[in-house]
Amino acid sequence: MNDNNKKQLKKTGRRPKEDPATIRYTISFNEQEHARFLALFDKSGMQVKAHFITSCIFDKTIKTIQIDKGTVDFYMRLTSFHSQFRSIGVNYNQIVKLLYKNFSEKKAAAFLYKLEKQTAEMAILCQKIIQISEEFEAKHLKK
Repeated sequence: MNDNNKKQLKKTGRRPKEDPATIRYTISFNEQEHARFLALFDKSGMQVKAHFITSCIFDKTIKTIQIDKGTVDFYMRLTSFHSQFRSIGVNYNQIVKLLYKNFSEKKAAAFLYKLEKQTAEMAILCQKIIQISEEFEAKHLKK
């Protein structure tokens, strides 16, 4: 009876679970099965292997996410390329202001003519980039 009183007075530590899992099973895999299990576990995105196994056994929905490194790399490069294009636009405005400020009208117009040619080439390049991006998206991203 004294033992029961001691257990009731103790209030430190973690609260006991209402329905603790006390029954355990063991499973053995060979090398191929273990590699396949780990691949499925990685695809699921779960953090705990026991939860993954439980969800597999009781047919709970298993979420698998597959990340394509090539697609992520393409997206990152395209984003950085777009930011470079934006910075070129800012530089373009600054160059036009400096040309008219530091040079005569005639000389500034000559430089602007050259700048316009380069800008037209960049616009064509930008259209090609957009076309390539759309083709990539149609082939690889929308399945």
